[in-house]
Amino acid sequence: MYQQMIFVNLATNDLDASKKFFTGLGYEINAQFSDDTTASIPLSETIVVMMHTPEKYRVFTKKEIVDSTKSSEVLIALSAESREKVDELVEKAVAAGGSVTGETQDHGFMYGRAFDDLDGHTWEVVWMDPAAVQD
Repeated sequence: MYQQMIFVNLATNDLDASKKFFTGLGYEINAQFSDDTTASIPLSETIVVMMHTPEKYRVFTKKEIVDSTKSSEVLIALSAESREKVDELVEKAVAAGGSVTGETQDHGFMYGRAFDDLDGHTWEVVWMDPAAVQD
């Protein structure tokens, strides 16, 4: 069965620092789809982050590239398998040079935190109790 994929394309001002940041979170760089202008970072079998230098990113758009430290162009949310995994990923992000952003959201059945990466892109990490999700 076909699995649709999501490729999150983001601009970075320092590709090497972005690679180090994401490997610090426990992800690997896919060398097959990476070069000196792009890093391909699979987060799962169906989600891949593509970090591009500004010059490479401009190949894909005629729009102005947002300064993500000052403006929000996208809010990326990732699921986590537990509250502990939420905290673990945020703590890894901080250790890799990111920063906590926003307040911890604890609604009992749902728990989330957020961090900004080195370029200011915001990543939310959220756990939801499977029992709270009704079919």
